Amino acid sequence: MLTRIVLADDHALVRSGIKSLLTAMPGIEVVGEADDGNAAIELTEKLKPDVVIMDIAMKGMNGLEAVRRLRAEHPTTKFLMLSMYGSEEYVMQALNAGANGYLFKDSAAYELEKALIEVIHGRQYLDSHISKDALDLYMKKVAQDGTPVEVLTPRQREILQLIAEGNNTKEIAYRLNVSAKT
Repeated sequence: MLTRIVLADDHALVRSGIKSLLTAMPGIEVVGEADDGNAAIELTEKLKPDVVIMDIAMKGMNGLEAVRRLRAEHPTTKFLMLSMYGSEEYVMQALNAGANGYLFKDSAAYELEKALIEVIHGRQYLDSHISKDALDLYMKKVAQDGTPVEVLTPRQREILQLIAEGNNTKEIAYRLNVSAKT
């Protein structure tokens, strides 16, 4: 059985290297590539991949927000986050956004394959270098109230994303079809 993958990273050379690793793996097909979160959303909507491998930090819409938006619409799609950041905060944000796995960009090639196997089979995967403390903290937070805590509403996240993309108040108001004073 073939696993269809969309690969999203804003660095063309990184995408190319990861694609090379993926195409060498049996049963893996890269069906699309995106250079930002918006393009990843479009490709996921269009191609309906089994797995999206998504960089966290991308120009335009970041990977965290893209996964957050895609998770509700594509509950069977798996999301593997790629990052050079290992702080507990990034790991928590990725898991809260709906990621099935978290892998560092400096990991060995075999770890990418291992991560893919785990997420394809519906299991969580965290890079072997992520501290046990980060995982314990997340599990405690989930156990306390049953679900991850969302600090911002979907509309607030949408506005924050537009700000992060460099839009001014007038542009944001126009895109959201509201007055600039709102």
